[in-house]
Amino acid sequence: MRITRLLTAVVSAAVLLPASATAASAASAAAIGGYVALGDSYTSGPYIPVQRLDPLGCGRSTANYPSVVAAALHPGRFTDVSCAGANTTNLTRPQNVPAGGTNGPQLDALRFDTDLVTLGMGGNDYGVFGTLTSACPGLRASDPTGNPCEDRFTGSISAAIDNIGPRVEAALAAIHERSPRARVLVIGYPRIVPEQGYCPDVLPFADGDYAWLNSIEEKLNLTLSDAADADGKAEFVDTFGPSRGHDACARGGSAWINGQHENVLEAAAYHPLKAGMAGVAAVVLKALR
Repeated sequence: MRITRLLTAVVSAAVLLPASATAASAASAAAIGGYVALGDSYTSGPYIPVQRLDPLGCGRSTANYPSVVAAALHPGRFTDVSCAGANTTNLTRPQNVPAGGTNGPQLDALRFDTDLVTLGMGGNDYGVFGTLTSACPGLRASDPTGNPCEDRFTGSISAAIDNIGPRVEAALAAIHERSPRARVLVIGYPRIVPEQGYCPDVLPFADGDYAWLNSIEEKLNLTLSDAADADGKAEFVDTFGPSRGHDACARGGSAWINGQHENVLEAAAYHPLKAGMAGVAAVVLKALR
């Protein structure tokens, strides 16, 4: 998911890790010599403090889920090259980011002796997430209780997701070639909209589009899971199921995902909050047991 504005203030925040997550990783920690994180903004964590400067335009947080996982595993080397706006082409091609910066090809971070790779990517390919978050809110006014976004985009979005699978399969093959002994995890996307109910003040979509948006995210996650299965070596980590009840509409501080209101001191619009990154990290660490 693309970020077009830069974080202009540097703030401090501690990386918190649940005790259970730390315990879950204990058996794996000694085996991780090198860990490389690849991904888009749902991996990098734009606006979540503290933001890294290498480059700033990637929106890469020191409290994103790769950093929380690394803090638990204590790998010999940890390299996070995730970047907001990245798609699978940026695994092999440089990515230009705001303020004139460049994030190099993400696969260049891999080494022959890398032990662990996480890949959280796919939603930006063919503009899937960008189309939904930029166009759907504006359609609510035309039919608040209907499904205007589904009516306009269902065919094109579904076809786009069908084309993402082969790209992810090719990415996984390239990862194995560069790091043949690495354990490779494909990280799914956490839940954005609730299973039931609406919160237009937080997620300004038409009421009838909520169920469709849920189905689109499920389809995307299934595509990523199928790509991992087809690869035969990679493992898919489901975060959609574990994030039930932590969607952007969740109350009482239990949300993992920010809503429409961008906060440059907390999280980008429609992106994971710090709590969401901690939640995804716990799911990843459980998978690494």
